[in-house]
Amino acid sequence: MLKVLTKQQIEQYHDEGYIAPVRVVSEAEALLIKSQLEEVEVQFPEEINAESRNNLHLSFEFLDALAHNPVIVDAMEDLIGPDIALWASVMFIKEPSSKHYVSWHQDATYMGMDDVNFPTPWIALSPSNLETGCMTMISGSHKQEIRKHEDTFAEYNILTRGQVISEVDESKGVDLILEPGEMSIHHGAIIHGSKPNKSQQRRIGFSLQSYMPPAIEQVVGRNIWTHIRGKKRQDSDGLSLERPKYNMDPETVSQRKIANENMSDILYKGAKTKRNY
Repeated sequence: MLKVLTKQQIEQYHDEGYIAPVRVVSEAEALLIKSQLEEVEVQFPEEINAESRNNLHLSFEFLDALAHNPVIVDAMEDLIGPDIALWASVMFIKEPSSKHYVSWHQDATYMGMDDVNFPTPWIALSPSNLETGCMTMISGSHKQEIRKHEDTFAEYNILTRGQVISEVDESKGVDLILEPGEMSIHHGAIIHGSKPNKSQQRRIGFSLQSYMPPAIEQVVGRNIWTHIRGKKRQDSDGLSLERPKYNMDPETVSQRKIANENMSDILYKGAKTKRNY
């Protein structure tokens, strides 16, 4: 029996490669999380900044709680089954009137997994629309092979390597309009991107990238994950990350450094250069 998603939404995920919108928390709750995020940005600028945006669920309890939110996890169970682990998280922030964008890409390209069939929830903590630079999905593109990506390291490209797919059929693009507290879910192989934020407010999205079933393994780098639900993974090279008991819990802050180093090695494998994130 399905817990959160409808049969139609699951069919859409398999046919088009995405689902949106799905309400996770109320708008008021989402804006409270946004407020908490902006407070820790001020309090711990070395822990969270434009070059330190990965795996923040290990540093801050309120983001860990969001990663374990039952609506999100129930939706993941509807898609991948009851045994669930989280690979990583990424905070995507576009400042007001900024030039930053995300080029056309497929997440699975550099994630080093042995399969591409995994879902990524993206939770809006502020309005995500055409003005603020919402995500655009190329419907059905997850059914293709992983396309060739060119590393550009472009200054305003938010992606690690500035990786980009050329010759994308933009006529199949679907803009995912989300209100604060809503999420989208997209397939690991779908082509997607987003344009700059033209508005006078920040566009903030928390990407849980990605929830994995036990059949999928990390084959580049170590298997490092947060246990979410069901049977715990038993990888020979695995590291099960703890949950922070409070913001800046020293144990999980230390584990975050290990996870981020592993993530960097995976994402930059074969690259000619590295950014600071």
